[in-house]
Amino acid sequence: MRKVLVTLGLFLVLPFSVNATESVTTFKLANGMDAVVIEDHRAPVVTHMVWYRIGAADEAPGKSGIAHLFEHLMFKGTARFGPGVFSDTVAANGGSENAFTSYDYTGYYQRIATDRLELMMEMESDRMRGLTLSEEDVRTERDVVLEERNSRTDNNPGALFAEQRMAALYLNHHYGIPIIGWRHEVEQLNREDAFAFYRKYYAPNNAILVVAGDVDPENVKAFAQKYYGAVAPTEGLLPRSRPIEPPQIAPRRLSYSDLRVAQPYMIRSYLAPERNPGDQTEAAALQILAELLGGSGLTSVLGEQLVLKQKVALQSAAFYDGMSLDQSGFGVFVVPAEGVSLRDGEDALDAVIADFLKKGVDAAHLERIKAQMKASEIYALDDLEGTARRYGEGLTSGLTIQDIEDWPNILQSITAEDVMAAAKRVFDKKKSVTGWLMRDDAEEKQ
Repeated sequence: MRKVLVTLGLFLVLPFSVNATESVTTFKLANGMDAVVIEDHRAPVVTHMVWYRIGAADEAPGKSGIAHLFEHLMFKGTARFGPGVFSDTVAANGGSENAFTSYDYTGYYQRIATDRLELMMEMESDRMRGLTLSEEDVRTERDVVLEERNSRTDNNPGALFAEQRMAALYLNHHYGIPIIGWRHEVEQLNREDAFAFYRKYYAPNNAILVVAGDVDPENVKAFAQKYYGAVAPTEGLLPRSRPIEPPQIAPRRLSYSDLRVAQPYMIRSYLAPERNPGDQTEAAALQILAELLGGSGLTSVLGEQLVLKQKVALQSAAFYDGMSLDQSGFGVFVVPAEGVSLRDGEDALDAVIADFLKKGVDAAHLERIKAQMKASEIYALDDLEGTARRYGEGLTSGLTIQDIEDWPNILQSITAEDVMAAAKRVFDKKKSVTGWLMRDDAEEKQ
């Protein structure tokens, strides 16, 4: 039946949903491609995105960096549109473009005048299956990626430190492998690896189209069917399956010293739950916890105690991002003040967290944080690209349209009791990695 639908060029349309701020239409093409249309008629521009449900955490063992390398290769051209033609065409039409790779997705987008949307769909759909890659193309871009790794990671002690911490936090899951890849594996990637990856994962039944801006959903459907609907799916493509992180039973510590370090600091990451479809309450509580502890500068719990009152830190913060397909992380860090050791900074941080767990949430502070979050959601409506990204990132991270639309209200529903329950669960040192970044080894003996 599915083959018949593809042959006839039909598409399946789901009922569209509307929230208080956006008109959102969803539909699915017969070849399996999902689509989201977000209407915003304030300016005659459109953001056109294609998101693939493939990221660095989906790579085969020994092939780290292939997802990111292939992002580069997508600009090499097809038989219809040769090397550089895509980018030149976008620029010639007054638009902008970019691409990005994460652990859970790879995405491509153009921001352009609404009347150029059909052209973007024609070109983007062509490179979904039509790339022509030579060995030289792959070698050239592989060298570009290696130089990118050299400049952004190998020459940056903070980035090297972050790689080691992620590898320690995730013993088995591929979130512990850098998105850009390990150098020794990237060096071995070749044309055969690239095409095997491309043919399997760059397919309409593994992609989500997101169009946001001054558009009519029916026109978008017609364009999508004309261009993306003609692309053949990958037969037998299975749902994503990744290594599972084993139970963590012991805290881990690491230190990294490098003479290039300008400012030593201490950081701790805890394994933490992600946002899950139909179950985002704990993730929302962790988001608010991060803001309460360290997201508002000197008015946060850590900032007020460690920087203003105790004066043991130059800076402190807490952070959390629940937008991931699998288990995420919650972090805290301290940059000690002059003359304060990393050990004393860590001890002071732990004391403040222990005191917070004992005393609980200040009600006025909680209401301020929630009001700030509500204001941020309103301001975000002016960012067309950001709105499109919110839907694309959410859907490729396992959420539904309803989950994405419910998120602001879930944040507002979080109580002090929710925050404290989440805090008591997440602050488990058996599920943590504590790291010290230092100028030299002598600091570790402090």
